Amino acid sequence: MDLHLRDKAVLITGATKGIGAATARAFAAEGARVALIGRDVAAGGKLAAELPHSVFIPADLTREEDCLRAVTQTVEAFGRLDVLVNNAGVNDSVPLTASPADFLGSLHRNLLHVFSLTHHAQAHLVASRGSVVNVTSKVAWTGQGGTSGYAAAKGAINALTREWAIALGKDGVRVNCVVPAECESDQYDRWFNSQPDPAAARAQVARLVPLGHRLTQAEELADSIVWLASDRASHVTGQFLFVDGGYTHLDRALTSAHQW
Repeated sequence: MDLHLRDKAVLITGATKGIGAATARAFAAEGARVALIGRDVAAGGKLAAELPHSVFIPADLTREEDCLRAVTQTVEAFGRLDVLVNNAGVNDSVPLTASPADFLGSLHRNLLHVFSLTHHAQAHLVASRGSVVNVTSKVAWTGQGGTSGYAAAKGAINALTREWAIALGKDGVRVNCVVPAECESDQYDRWFNSQPDPAAARAQVARLVPLGHRLTQAEELADSIVWLASDRASHVTGQFLFVDGGYTHLDRALTSAHQW
């Protein structure tokens, strides 16, 4: 299926690894031009060299000036901006017992850059009648415990997805959200490797995922992001696509290993 993405200009945050890198590869495979935004210069340069018609823009998105520069340099490189993928974020485990200053720090790491990038990209997206895809987390629906800042940030991004779908809809710009749960990622790998038995920890989490009792692959999330951004989803806006093997909404008491 042709997703009509050839030569479209795409900005992806958190693009040097995990879901972001898989998304960059998926857009490139469709012929899109991709701006990779991230802090890992080595990984970003390597991925940009791998993908045709791509650029790596090093940026610390906690800095407002870097958010503006990421948008500006993308438009300078490609002459336009058609798709913004707000993927960057980190589950930084800031709990209720943390200080209000620590809580605000988590919001700064996980939320403010999403607003800043979309704010600075707005005029370009209106000009191209483009789209925004936000990446949040099941934590905003299910809770997790011990991660108030991250949960609040992701919940806010969910709310902004609907708000921006209204704000930008009159200009033909669509805004949607992809929601992962238990997925393969560098962050999750670090957590698994911090456990006494990493293989057992991974297997325990995988058993909780109803469909297939496995972690979601980054490529599966990437494919969903690319579809939502494409003209093939031309009448989809303000929606949340859960790519999670049923983790968030199916009753795991009924989909446990002995029944599924």
